[in-house]
Amino acid sequence: MKTDIRAPGQFNFRQTPAWEWQLVVILLLSDILALALAWRLAAHLNRFYSPLPSELNWGHWLGLPGLFWVFAGLTLFLFAQGELYRASTQWKNYIRAGQLVTLVYLLSLVVSYFYDPKLDAPRSLFFSAWFTSVGFVVGFRMMATLLLRQFRPLQVPVFLIAPSDRLNTLARTLAVRSHYRIVGAALATLANSPITLQNIRASGAREVLAEQLPDTVLASTLYWQLRKCGITLRLIPSSLETLHRRGTPEVCAGLPTLRMAAPFPLLNGLDYRLKRCLDFVCALLGLIGLAPLLMGVAIAIGLSSPGPVFFRQERIGLHGRVFQVWKFRTMISGAAAMQTELEAKNQSKDGVLFKIKDDPRVTPLGHFLRRTSLDELPQLFNVLLGQMSLVGPRPLPLRDVERFDTWHHIRHQVLPGMTGLWQVSGRSEIDDFGDAVRLDLYYIDNWSLNLDLDILVETLRIVLFGKGAY
Repeated sequence: MKTDIRAPGQFNFRQTPAWEWQLVVILLLSDILALALAWRLAAHLNRFYSPLPSELNWGHWLGLPGLFWVFAGLTLFLFAQGELYRASTQWKNYIRAGQLVTLVYLLSLVVSYFYDPKLDAPRSLFFSAWFTSVGFVVGFRMMATLLLRQFRPLQVPVFLIAPSDRLNTLARTLAVRSHYRIVGAALATLANSPITLQNIRASGAREVLAEQLPDTVLASTLYWQLRKCGITLRLIPSSLETLHRRGTPEVCAGLPTLRMAAPFPLLNGLDYRLKRCLDFVCALLGLIGLAPLLMGVAIAIGLSSPGPVFFRQERIGLHGRVFQVWKFRTMISGAAAMQTELEAKNQSKDGVLFKIKDDPRVTPLGHFLRRTSLDELPQLFNVLLGQMSLVGPRPLPLRDVERFDTWHHIRHQVLPGMTGLWQVSGRSEIDDFGDAVRLDLYYIDNWSLNLDLDILVETLRIVLFGKGAY
């Protein structure tokens, strides 16, 4: 069964070159050694006048307290999430490592305060441990990177994707760069075909250099397919449309590119797994915590107008699969039969969506439920069943999907959501469906847990102030 394009693929040890494994192992060991030496040195310097309080001096292992191992584990996790276990000699990565170590130390201060407000953490021990940790981690990483250069291949295998008239030009450009080796090529129009993806994996390419892909949808899908394999995609920007993508501007073989790196395979998909766990936990807790509110809304609907409490409708979800979406009923009974005669009043410019500002079918209570988005709460059941996510492109009815252009279907490559970028960007003011899909495409290309959190917070603000829905 097809899954969300952000879901991790099956992990294969053989898909990762030996030098990348060596890189991760050596960087991990250097980080642990650097942190351990920093703690040892700080403890030695402060052993007489500012020792570690007995309340924090527990669970010793290998001569280091349990607090250190918690601290080190959190630091290594943040390094992994920050993609600091990849080959790079850029100064920004060393700066980033120092920033993350500092962040963990600040978090430790906050946690220790809430753990015991009366606990007086020794300041000299804290600052000396922080200073030496930052210095040792950055220094050890520099030495490890220099050491690993002898294991790294002299040439990076790269796969080219471009129109036929550009392939030879790109090949000649890369040929004069000794650190790149071309291992295959494909036409831009075939970039996302199964055969091309199979050839990329079989070639052993670590990077794919792509230019003039036919459309943004193809570029998005290609990025996520390569990400699952741990392969970096480099796009040569050919239009302003690529500027919204995630990635780091870098020069590759003298060419300006947008580098979209894939995480190391062991970490690939970790953020997506966390998203799905949060979906399930939040939906379950939401249904339990909001049970009195849900019951109150259900009673109000039953008393205010005849008809069922819930409204169920077939919507198009992941990869075009049809599912039943749940909402509180906001319209009079028989509203669906009236839609045909109301089509002439549709305020959507392209006719894909069906939107009427003053829909005569909506009940007085329904207006309130829509304005506050309370009618959407039953979709927590859909989230719990795995049919939806808390955040994602909104699932649309069959009537709307039948009017889609081909590129609109990129929305169906990810799980639909209760809220999304479209909803927090003025959904009622957007009357061109193409603009809505571009927001969905931006969300897919730039997705992260932080983006989901931002959308949820903005959704809460809109709901509290009753904006964006009618």
